[in-house]
Amino acid sequence: MIKAVLVFNNHGKPRLMKFYHHFPEEQQQQAVREVFQIVSKRADSECNFVEGVTTELLGGMDYKLVYRHYATLYFVFCCDSSESELGILDLIQVMVESLDKCFENVCELDLIFHVDKVHYMVNEIVMGGMVLETNMGDILTHTQQQMRIEKEDKNTAQVVVAGVASAPTRAVAAVNQVKMVVQQGLK
Repeated sequence: MIKAVLVFNNHGKPRLMKFYHHFPEEQQQQAVREVFQIVSKRADSECNFVEGVTTELLGGMDYKLVYRHYATLYFVFCCDSSESELGILDLIQVMVESLDKCFENVCELDLIFHVDKVHYMVNEIVMGGMVLETNMGDILTHTQQQMRIEKEDKNTAQVVVAGVASAPTRAVAAVNQVKMVVQQGLK
């Protein structure tokens, strides 16, 4: 089972933190620091798996870290022994390629400024610590559908706000019409 999905830059600044068990924010931050310390010290020529990571912050159990380092970002999956390392590496590749297609050459700034879209995409891939989808086409389609729905909701909200904003004007116009009708009736 996947315990956490972490993305951080070369300086250890988290760009995405998704924990699949509840931990207080302080523990999450400490876990990110520890994971960064472990992963960043490893040479690029070393294996992308770190087994036997014991951290009291994540429940004190043995975990393995599966990670990839792309340019300025580390993509790290923290999982238990039931997950296949190669399967998780493939999942990281699918995630990065999906982000790349979604943002047309993804970079750290895309993760910062489009955090909602990134979370939709991660939720399409992993939910509750279980892998849901590995087909890049389906992931992108579902993410685009979600963004389209959000955009429609935003447009609907703008129409409602515009309608509410113009309500006082319509009310004044209705009162003026009533006054004219009453004045005409008195003549």
